[in-house]
Order: sequence, then structure tokens, then C-alpha cells
Amino acid sequence: MQIGITGGIGSGKSTVCKIFEVLGIPVYYADDRAKWLMNNDANLIEGVKSVFGDEAYQAGTLNRPFIASIVFNDKSKLAKLNALVHPAVFQDGIAWNEANADAPYTLKEAAILFESGSYLTVNKVITVFAPKEIRIQRVLTRDDTTREAIEARMDKQMPEKEKIERSDFVIYNDDKHSLIEQVLNIHKILMNEF
Repeated sequence: MQIGITGGIGSGKSTVCKIFEVLGIPVYYADDRAKWLMNNDANLIEGVKSVFGDEAYQAGTLNRPFIASIVFNDKSKLAKLNALVHPAVFQDGIAWNEANADAPYTLKEAAILFESGSYLTVNKVITVFAPKEIRIQRVLTRDDTTREAIEARMDKQMPEKEKIERSDFVIYNDDKHSLIEQVLNIHKILMNEF
């Protein structure tokens, strides 16, 4: 069984995943694997170069600022990039899941689980929710960025309300609810289901 876990920027998905990992549940970090694949998968590298040119890589490493500057303003280029990356991550995820088949269930962490269609490949979905202002403050503390840049990224993500409505479980990471208790409750339910 594979469970999807998603949430907007700054919601605390990674923190929640670390709690599941302490419980012995393997976590596939789709965004991290996508970055790794874009630097290590020869077919994907060639595909990226065919869309963005040789400048897409510098010294054999993905030129993230260059790519970001293009896709942030050009939806067709973003769609082409996604059409290359998503299938590669999907195949990588299948192999990873098979390698972890002895686990009672696995988690697939992805910021754009719904937007990418990945939710169709999992059995259930958990959304990590935090109020907008808390999320902004977390990202300001964590990243070298501005409030405007964070809000621009938030505006490009699916609204939190829609994620919650489409999810089987919601974890509230709002400094009012215990993350550990919520994770333990979901873990117990999942262990009983499978």
C-alpha cells in the first residue's frame, strides 16, 4: 500500500514524514528524487537539454535558477518540463516501492500530488495543513527568500481547501494540535486497514 502525503509550501510535510519514518515507514520524497533524477538520469538530462538548451546544465549540474526563470513565466515550457520529469519520477517511484514491499505501507511525499496526477497512483492521501501566515513565517525562517516570492509560489499551488476536501486524512500543523498524536492515529488506522 502506498499513501500519498501532500501540503502547501511551509505546511510541515517533511516534519510529518520524519515522524512516520521513526515508526518504521519508508518515505519516498518525490521532489528530492526529481532533483536527483534531473542530475543523474541520462535520458531525462537529454530531454531537459532538448527543451531548454545546453545552458540548462552547468558543469554537469542542473542550472536551477536558469530553468526557474524560464518556467516561472512560460507555462508551455513548464508543461514540457513536467512532461519529462513526472514520468521519470513515476517510474523511479515504482522501483522504490517494489524495493520497500516488505513495509506495511509506504509514503509518497509530493508537494504537487494532486496537480501532477500522482494521487491516482496511491491508495489514500494525507494532507498536512497549516494556516497561511504560519506557513509564510516558516519559509521565511527556512529559506533565503521574500514574502512576495513565497506568496507567488502559494498562488501557483492548489488551494488548501481543495486539497483537504480531496484527502482521506488531514494533519493540522498549526501549533495547536499534536503532530505526533495525529500521526500515531493515522498510523494505527492504516496498520489496521492493511
